[in-house]
Amino acid sequence: MKICIRLDDITDGMDWTKFLRFKELMDRYGVKPLIGVVPECRDEKLAIDAPREDFWAYVRALSDDGWTIAMHGRYHVYTTRKGGLFPLNTQSEFAGIPYPEQERMIREGRAVLESRGISTDIFMAPAHSYDRNTVRALLSNGFTKMTDGFGTAPYTDGQMTWYPISFKKSASLAAKDGITTFVVHCNTLDEKNFEEYEKIFREQEMMPYSEYLKIPPVKRGAAGRAREWLMASAKRWMVKLR
Repeated sequence: MKICIRLDDITDGMDWTKFLRFKELMDRYGVKPLIGVVPECRDEKLAIDAPREDFWAYVRALSDDGWTIAMHGRYHVYTTRKGGLFPLNTQSEFAGIPYPEQERMIREGRAVLESRGISTDIFMAPAHSYDRNTVRALLSNGFTKMTDGFGTAPYTDGQMTWYPISFKKSASLAAKDGITTFVVHCNTLDEKNFEEYEKIFREQEMMPYSEYLKIPPVKRGAAGRAREWLMASAKRWMVKLR
């Protein structure tokens, strides 16, 4: 199976030591990830280092170097206890909020990125949580792609295209066919994680996320989305019971 990498929680005050160490590892193996940039971070848990003053210029440089950018929510602040359409978690910045408010948040988030010279049509929901109003608000603001869902190929449901993440890392590494995405939070990486990913980068076929976006999507209907919802719910409980 071909593996893509996505990095969540990219902010000016993230753990820069861990991020730069992971970047050096990716650079060594030619890995070009998707990064989720928070337009205006208000999540105190993500305020780890002093804000980097050249943050937006640095993000633009990463884009120029072949990295792909997604908008990662609006403020990255959880305001509801909803799992939404993909309930890996029961907290959300978007799910359960009325459409007009979601539309405003997404419109403002996109405006912030564009004011910094960054344009994207990919959305990364904080905590993987979104609902039908989120999808509707995204489409109304020019977003046509989301990084979430389970599967081995991109899929469409209506006008939105999803680029799935891995349900279980060990199963993805053992599989021969298909494509998936491993989700990485640099802020929480430990030594074991760095060793694990170096082994993955060395032994697996890594795909630049920009190439993943070129793969023709398959169609997925209501039955497929219902199965995905059940898988996400099951995984949430599996993690909770560990």
